Amino acid sequence: MHKNENIQIDHSLIKNFSDSYKKLQHQIAGVIVGQKDVVEKVLIGLFARGHVLIVGVPGLAKTLLISTISRALDLKFNRVQFTPDLMPSDITGTDIIDADAKTGERAFRFIKGPVFSNILLADEINRTPPKTQAALLQAMQEYKVTVGGRTYELAPPFFVLATQNPIEQEGTYPLPEAQLDRFMFNVYIDYPEYNDEVEIVKNNTSSIMPEITPVLSAGEIIALQELVRRVPVSDTIVNYAVTMASMTRPNDKKAPEITRRYVSWGAGPRASLYLILGAKASALLCGRTAVSIEDVNSVAHCVLRHRVITNFQAEADSIDSVKIIDEIIKNIDQKTL
Repeated sequence: MHKNENIQIDHSLIKNFSDSYKKLQHQIAGVIVGQKDVVEKVLIGLFARGHVLIVGVPGLAKTLLISTISRALDLKFNRVQFTPDLMPSDITGTDIIDADAKTGERAFRFIKGPVFSNILLADEINRTPPKTQAALLQAMQEYKVTVGGRTYELAPPFFVLATQNPIEQEGTYPLPEAQLDRFMFNVYIDYPEYNDEVEIVKNNTSSIMPEITPVLSAGEIIALQELVRRVPVSDTIVNYAVTMASMTRPNDKKAPEITRRYVSWGAGPRASLYLILGAKASALLCGRTAVSIEDVNSVAHCVLRHRVITNFQAEADSIDSVKIIDEIIKNIDQKTL
């Protein structure tokens, strides 16, 4: 346990965190039926100061979910519809020549792009070429944007929520590993349960539209993000997270047979960091400051799914990253931690 974490967190702060989460859940549930796990993972990503990629087939309300979350937060929200002709400047902004009406002098003036927001929805992010996708790299990692040799700070909190359709290949550009690694979570959204789908149809064929009331301001979210980082974590839990990440790497001595056989590239150190941050936020949602192995396991798939790159043999044997992660969780020898 780090020295700066060896402090008691006031119980009222923990209760405030849990209450804030419940209020957000209540507001979102007025529009989004079901998908509780998806909502939870997106909010964990927000509180852990990470970015989230939501993957699902068309018609599962990915965009509606994100816009609903943004309405429940008193934050500046921008949406970018990613298309093949989108340019980097369409995201970051651009310099224009501005003439002074009185003097006639000309000077460059920077026009901010949609990235200058608190929540940025990158809709169908894999529909735009890599050059434009890369325009988000600096913003997601450093919370800065460099245009024309000048660097501009992004106001916190800054949260990128991206959507992606997993089934279309033609006209799409798969995200490179470096871009994927910037996303804390890869959340898969599945078809709703039957009863949930009945409720969705009823709600969306009615003239009554539920209202969303913002429940958290920018300052409150920043305070909750700081609280997550103050949660103490034992060396055992850190070792568990690092061991889990290292077991995804085929050349690591701890790698199991399934990793050595089916994985080309495993998760890097950023995965270990996100496993711990996600576990901290997960514990706080339950009103606890004691982070457990179960908390790490609860976020493991979202953290590792897009960081475990399988090989051709895996495709031939119908082995995906989820099966590999399941096997790793099942086979971690906790006695060696």
